[in-house]
Amino acid sequence: MASIRWKILLAFFLIVGISFIVAAKSMTGIVSDYLYEQRRRDDTLKTEKLAQKAAPLFQSVSSSELNDLLEEEAETMGGRLILTDNDGKIQYDTFQSLCGQRIQVDEAIRILTGEATEDYSIHNPGREVVETMIGEPADYIACSAHEMNGYKGRIGAALFVSNVQSMMDSVNRVQVQLIRVFAVIAVVALAFALLLSRLLTNPITAVSRTMRKMGKGDLSVRVPVRGSGELRELAENYNTMAAQLESLDKTRNQFVSNASHELKTPLATMKILLESMLYQPDMPSEVREDFMQDMNHEIDRLTGIVTDLLVLTRMDNGEEMKRGIVNMTELTRETIHQLTPAAEKNRQTITEEVQEEMFLYGDRSKLSQILYNLMDNAIKYTPEDGQISVSLREEDGNVVWRVRDNGIGIPEEDQEHIFERFYRVDKARGRETGGTGLGLSIVKQMVRMHDGTITVRSTPGKGSEFVVTFPQEGEEA
Repeated sequence: MASIRWKILLAFFLIVGISFIVAAKSMTGIVSDYLYEQRRRDDTLKTEKLAQKAAPLFQSVSSSELNDLLEEEAETMGGRLILTDNDGKIQYDTFQSLCGQRIQVDEAIRILTGEATEDYSIHNPGREVVETMIGEPADYIACSAHEMNGYKGRIGAALFVSNVQSMMDSVNRVQVQLIRVFAVIAVVALAFALLLSRLLTNPITAVSRTMRKMGKGDLSVRVPVRGSGELRELAENYNTMAAQLESLDKTRNQFVSNASHELKTPLATMKILLESMLYQPDMPSEVREDFMQDMNHEIDRLTGIVTDLLVLTRMDNGEEMKRGIVNMTELTRETIHQLTPAAEKNRQTITEEVQEEMFLYGDRSKLSQILYNLMDNAIKYTPEDGQISVSLREEDGNVVWRVRDNGIGIPEEDQEHIFERFYRVDKARGRETGGTGLGLSIVKQMVRMHDGTITVRSTPGKGSEFVVTFPQEGEEA
């Protein structure tokens, strides 16, 4: 689960980190834009006022007054002032170092070429260039240019060069503060993500731990059900699955135990009979014949158990049915006719109520075995002179078999178990009648294969009624 936990941590950290980077970029951009726009407005306004004041003096060539104005304004504005004529030649420079040279500042050139009446930009040309331009060490300078107009139009350009290092430092401080905030948020987010990942992965870890225990054979372990939502549902579903596996394992173990017992009993009986015959060579022929008949009976019972087990195994493995349109009326009467001799032998009466022209889409062999097993049980567990009734009719659009008898009945506490494999209500009587304890299990499985249901109603001492219902939606389209 460590990998899942770290994946959650990484995902959480990435989400927080990316979100913060986007927010930091946006905030830094907003602060930077605000400071830049504020500085641009201030410098542009100062440069425009300077151009208006200097233009008359520049045009009248009042050098002394113009120099005084520039010195005063330079001190007030806090930067270097340069005036050029229309040819780009620097006429006045408060630093006195560029007079007579051609202006190389792009903002001033754009004014002189008529591309704009005012222009403003911030540059980072290197500390040496900046120090040359403004006379103090810095990394950033701002250049604000504005045209000077005389009587007949533009007469030159005014350029204001200033130190904007403090503004850029403010932007950098904002970025540093945001990084610090991010570090704090990252630590808190990681702690929260670690806690959250534990909460999310603990149920999964519990499931994994339980699966390992189940893999070692302990099917009784369960996952603690906590919290709500999908993780609680996961734990509940897993516990349900585990309970089903445990039940299946118990059923399998019980089945193996029961099958072993059922197979061992006739074998043990035959062994005793054979040993008696071997160690008593002078055994009377009548007794020997009885023993041989008993052995033959046990062999028949053993054969029946093996046959029923094979039938159940094939059905458990998903045996395909040979489906077709089955005439249920004809099949019911054939089965009744087939078992009538056995009932007459016990002086039992079979009555029938069979609806004509009843059809079902299914496996004829399995449908026949369902009715045969139910009628055979009714004959076995109904005393002499008893009554057995078989009906076939359509009820609510379904095909319904009813097999009723007035035999010994089934106790209420046993009725929910009679379809379990090897379950007998009366074990001694079951073996006397030759039953394997698998007949009703086979019946229920075959009924389910036809999407049907089987129910029982019984009263001890009064008899039982088995009702088998098949939906006719299964008919061939």
